Amino acid sequence: MSSAHRSWTGGTLTARSFLKPHHVARAVFHPTWIPEALDPTVETLKRVRVIAGAFAALGVYTYVEGGFDFDEVLGNAATASVVLFFLTPLTVAAMLFVWRRTGTVRQLKAPLVNSLKLLLLLVGSVFATVLLLRLSGAFGMLSTLLVGFVGLWMVLFVLAGAFKLTGNFFGTAAVHRCLPPLLATVTTWLMAVPDLVTGDLHGLSLTMGVVFILGAPVTVTAISLLEMRRLKRRYGIRLTAHPATLPPVPTQGGPVPQGNPFQQGPPYPPYAPPPQNPYGPYNPYGPHTYGSNSPHNGQNPYGG
Repeated sequence: MSSAHRSWTGGTLTARSFLKPHHVARAVFHPTWIPEALDPTVETLKRVRVIAGAFAALGVYTYVEGGFDFDEVLGNAATASVVLFFLTPLTVAAMLFVWRRTGTVRQLKAPLVNSLKLLLLLVGSVFATVLLLRLSGAFGMLSTLLVGFVGLWMVLFVLAGAFKLTGNFFGTAAVHRCLPPLLATVTTWLMAVPDLVTGDLHGLSLTMGVVFILGAPVTVTAISLLEMRRLKRRYGIRLTAHPATLPPVPTQGGPVPQGNPFQQGPPYPPYAPPPQNPYGPYNPYGPHTYGSNSPHNGQNPYGG
């Protein structure tokens, strides 16, 4: 659990970094305590899942019918933030309920708190950006330019941060490696199902609406299942297993870590050395059969 005490940004941010909002977003929304992918295949699956999830987040239908609507994107971003604010803790709480038989919540306290901080950072950044853009025209010329510049910086910051968070899903891989693909699946389905239930196809035909609305969640689900299947078969990481019961996994370019960071106490009872011989060492090649600590003072009691 040492990773929980590392610096959030790893000391990578400088004054010049703020000229590039995507650099700041990478440092803030992908902090040093988030574990890296276990192997290149898992990393590739994660990137494909991010791209597929972007279709659900942005809404492909806005590019097909009526063109790109910036105000609609702002509204969708605010709505998605509210959904994530409630959905992510509920999903994690459901998994904690599943894990309760083999572990405790206390063992996962540090990574859970860090993940909650990331969630609050995203929600706060999104609403601050929306507020700035809504108020940009309510001031004078100079103030409008200043607020517009800050708002543009925040837009780039939030977009880059959302891209990072789609991959690590608020750093929940630090809690359990299978949580990011699970949360990606739950989120995309929750965004798609209401449109299908209400019949709101956003001006598309039935066929196109079903394809574009269900395309992203079906794709994300398939990729997430492949990701979790590889984690289970290659590293023994199962979604239903408490992180404290999972085997240690190798890191890139390093040896297999000893023990599980969520385990409390040694995995095995301490080894007790065998009792010492009360009669001293035995030397079959020496002139005396018994050691000096023998009650016979090193003399053979049988003569010779």
